[in-house]
Amino acid sequence: MAQKLVIVESPAKARTLNKILGRSYSIKASLGHVRDLPRTSLGVNIDKDFTPKYVIPQRKRKVIRQIKEAASKASSIYLATDPDREGEAISWHLVAAAKLDEDKVPIRRVAFHEITKEAVEKAFKSSHSI
Repeated sequence: MAQKLVIVESPAKARTLNKILGRSYSIKASLGHVRDLPRTSLGVNIDKDFTPKYVIPQRKRKVIRQIKEAASKASSIYLATDPDREGEAISWHLVAAAKLDEDKVPIRRVAFHEITKEAVEKAFKSSHSI
């Protein structure tokens, strides 16, 4: 049976969630932001309404490869980045950088303000689209 993939920002949160959720879940940490604007050129396309040009920094490529690999085996994906605007942005960038496709596997956003069994279970029951 395929595992459910949960992506969080920090390895510490990944370890704690692993204890709470158990073996039917695979927990991966993004280690924060996974995309950035390029350092060597203008970060926006001025000819296309200033559309940002995002790149995956070298130090994040391994993380993205690991997330892609785990996602290819997952029955569903839960983005459990921090419950704030930055966490929402990290989730959005994770979907784009790892080329996660909701047509192939359900992708849900979960948010919790404390890492307790009750709070995590409640968050998963009230998951929503990103």
